Amino acid sequence: MNYLEEYKRWCESPEFDEETKKELLSIKDDEKEIEDRFYKELEFGTAGLRGVIGAGTNRMNKYTVGKATQGLANYILEQGSEDKGVVISYDSRRMSKEFSMQTALILNANGIKTYLFENLRPVPELSFAVRKLKCTAGIMITASHNPPKYNGYKVYWDNGSQIVAPRDKDIISKVRAVESYSEIKKISREEAEEKGLFNIIGTKMDDKYISVIESKILNPEIVKKEGKELKVVYTPLHGTGNTIVERLLHEIGLENVYVVPEQKEPDGEFPTVSYPNPEDPNAFKLALELANKVDADVVLATDPDADRLGVFAKDKDTGKYMSYTGNMSALLIAEYRISQMKEKNILPSNGVIIESIVSSELTKAIAKYYGLECIEVLTGFKNIGAAMEKAKEEGKPYVFGYEESYGCLIGDYARDKDGISAVMALCEAACFYKSKGKTLWDAMEDIYKKYGYYKEDQVSIVREGAEGAKEIEEMMTNMRNTTVEKIGDYKVLTFKDVERDYVKDMVTGKESKTGLPKSNVLYYALENDSWCCVRPSGTEPKIKLYMGIKGTSDEDANKKLKDLKEAMVALVKSKD
Repeated sequence: MNYLEEYKRWCESPEFDEETKKELLSIKDDEKEIEDRFYKELEFGTAGLRGVIGAGTNRMNKYTVGKATQGLANYILEQGSEDKGVVISYDSRRMSKEFSMQTALILNANGIKTYLFENLRPVPELSFAVRKLKCTAGIMITASHNPPKYNGYKVYWDNGSQIVAPRDKDIISKVRAVESYSEIKKISREEAEEKGLFNIIGTKMDDKYISVIESKILNPEIVKKEGKELKVVYTPLHGTGNTIVERLLHEIGLENVYVVPEQKEPDGEFPTVSYPNPEDPNAFKLALELANKVDADVVLATDPDADRLGVFAKDKDTGKYMSYTGNMSALLIAEYRISQMKEKNILPSNGVIIESIVSSELTKAIAKYYGLECIEVLTGFKNIGAAMEKAKEEGKPYVFGYEESYGCLIGDYARDKDGISAVMALCEAACFYKSKGKTLWDAMEDIYKKYGYYKEDQVSIVREGAEGAKEIEEMMTNMRNTTVEKIGDYKVLTFKDVERDYVKDMVTGKESKTGLPKSNVLYYALENDSWCCVRPSGTEPKIKLYMGIKGTSDEDANKKLKDLKEAMVALVKSKD
């Protein structure tokens, strides 16, 4: 694609509206900006669409969203499943509501029934609704935790999970086959409603979703008792979370729930945070200020589409609020729920815990202790969803699943990570430990004492634009083609190249296969239960580095992790 020719076509063709042309004419003297907007088409990848909002082929706009939807519609029609319908939800981001309506009507124009939420709803409720309504697919308009300038488009299939191979490739090929925006079919809302194709869903689905989550509580009486005293600060970070969370926590018996007032209402500009991501401690600034004011026990935040949960808990010894990583909060929930299931004799003997390959090695220790199978999958919760389906087919009950990126799922009612149920599970755990005279921080320390001080971290190297994409590709290629025998103080025991389905035992020289689907991931198993992993992000312009260690104490673990992180960053940057 010649980006200047494509830019000119968008400025002149009657195919594009005047507002779009006006936006593009405003950048006519900025060739770098023109190149970034038009050097490629916004790729419909395995995670759907995600990009900066604006005019151009490499942007999120009604034309790129329309093309993606028409391609998806063509695939659904080919499957003959148009009557089953598609559920659509959206978050608080700029253009989310407009994109969701546009998506529904394009599907309707193709004869496909839709169920559009009356207003914004979280990702996990969409996943639940797809299963509940027995629809063929679901679509979530969201860019998750990305900065305000982004939006995105996630596609789910009939089991409530994001699309996986080979279906993702088939849908992608249908999207690419839509050569012209003129192929996008249109219908009015009025006509779609008359034909029974356009349907609105609302609070009845909320009731069903909340009811299912509440059924997962293991100690309801303890929650009701301790919930009278437990103090919780919660922020939805201007996103979808508070459509459900505040109601849910009050219903299970928590009487002291403080929602951060400045962040309570949905707002796609995210005015109080630079980055609406609960992985970022800076996102907790207002929540922690409120926590100190009300003397909260627990501080919780969900991202805009409410699939991720960030956690701070008070350390009673120091009075400080301590941050949890995604691994820590998920495994705290896992240890609490699994130990209680075992105590109540409801823990299945052949149950499974599912984690991503970049999550904590502590998972394996917990699984071993309780006699559960630990299944590792590639990053992306869709792979956990696929593993859930496979485990179900094999008669292995699902117990828990999570990934290090602050997402977990406590039950099989959905197939995506659920920040809403994670909020409830954390609060239940807090009530339980409070009844034992302990804080959540005490509980985390108990886990480390029981299994070992497993610590993990990650760092991202950002490279934006066309040049950045090339640099990321080169770094991965150079790492792939370099024999790494040592990272920091640790010998490399095993090297895995998932893209090439290749494993090499660095001690014996033996070669084998990974057994995983192909993915651009490099994994280094190191001595002393340590590890590193490198992969490009599938949704953001960055290369991501993960690492984990096992220490003998908190101080020892933190030092080892710091040293390994520095060594890994230096290694990857040397390949830049």
